[in-house]
Amino acid sequence: MSVLSFAAINKQLSLSRRLFLGSSLAAAALPAVARAEEMAPAGTLKARQLPARSLPVPETVSEGLQAVIAAPYPPGWNALPEDAATWKDLATKSAAGAAPAIAAIREHFGLTVEQTHMAGVPVFVITPHEIAPENRDRLLVHIHGGGYVLFPGEAGAGEGMLMAGYSRCKVVSIDYRMAPDYPYPAALDDVMAVWGVLLAAYDPRKMAIFGTSAGGALTLCAIHRAKAEGIPLPGAIAPGSPVADLTWAGDTIMANAFVDNALVSRRSWANAAGALYVGSHDPRNPMLSPIFGDFSGFPPAILTSGTRDLLLSDTVRTHRKLRKAGVTAALQVLEGQSHAQYLSPFLPETEEAFGEIARFFNDHLTS
Repeated sequence: MSVLSFAAINKQLSLSRRLFLGSSLAAAALPAVARAEEMAPAGTLKARQLPARSLPVPETVSEGLQAVIAAPYPPGWNALPEDAATWKDLATKSAAGAAPAIAAIREHFGLTVEQTHMAGVPVFVITPHEIAPENRDRLLVHIHGGGYVLFPGEAGAGEGMLMAGYSRCKVVSIDYRMAPDYPYPAALDDVMAVWGVLLAAYDPRKMAIFGTSAGGALTLCAIHRAKAEGIPLPGAIAPGSPVADLTWAGDTIMANAFVDNALVSRRSWANAAGALYVGSHDPRNPMLSPIFGDFSGFPPAILTSGTRDLLLSDTVRTHRKLRKAGVTAALQVLEGQSHAQYLSPFLPETEEAFGEIARFFNDHLTS
C-alpha cells in the first residue's frame, strides 16, 4: 500500500470514503424518501431563526480532510427502506463499497486477519506485523458501527484494522447479528458472548473495548450489562461518537443538521435504522440508549467526536455524565469533522485520533 499516493488512494476509495461511518448508502436507489426539512421540536421557548448561509471548508485541517469536508451529502442519505429485503440489500451494498478500503488498510499496515468464531459468533482476529512490547499480553475488542444494519462480515472490521495498525496491538472485531433479522438484544448478546470467551483467556485489566457510532453505543451498553450481571469490566473503553440516545434529543441533532455531511440530519436513514433495532422496546432503556444508565463504576473512557458531528451532543453528554459519576474520562473533538470522519483511512487527523486512543489505552491497561 505504501506505493500508492494519497491521491491514488482517495480516487480508488471515492465510493467508500464513508465506509465505517454508519452513514453511507453506497449509492443505493431506494423507493421511499424522507422529508429533508428539519422541524424544530415543540416547546414553550421560542426557537432561534437562523439566516441562510454558506458554510466554507475550513483551512485549519489537512488537505485530505478538506476534501472529505467538501464532499456532498451521501447519495440517498434520507432514503428509507420500506421492507426487510431492502434493508438487507443495503447492507450487502455497504459491504461491497467498503471492500477496497478494507484491502488497502490491511496492506498498508501489513495486518494478518483471521476469521473465526467465539461462542458461535463470527469474529475477525487482527494481528499487526509487529506487536508493541507493552501490548504483548493485551487485547483490544472492537464493535463496529453501521446503525445496527450495515457493514456485515469483514466490512465491519475496518476500524479494528486501523486500531491494530496504529496501536500495534492485537484486535478482535465482533461481527454481531444485525437488524432487521436480529433486532435488540441480538447484537448486545453477541458482544457479551464474545467477551465471556475472552475473559477465559485474558486478564480483563489488559483488555479494552472500543467502537464508533452504533459500535460506540454497544461499547457503553456492554459495560452497563456487565455491571448488572457482575461480569468483570475491561481496563478501558473508547466509545467514538456513540449513538447514546435513540430518542435523538441532543442539541447538535438540530444545531449541526445539514452541517454534518455524513449523517446529515435526524431525518436520515440512521434514525429509521435505530428504530428497526429498538423494535417494540423502550428506546430509553440504558441497554439501547446508554445515556440513560448509571455510569458509576465505569472503566476509564476516551470519547471522540468532531465539531460538525450530528452526534457531538451524544458524545459530550456521555463524557459529562461519566465525569459526574467520578469516572476518568477524556474527550477529543476534532476540527471540522462530521460524524465518525476520523475513520477516513490514511489522513493525518485519523492517525492523530487513533494515536490519542492508543496512548489512553496504554496509560490505563495493565501491561
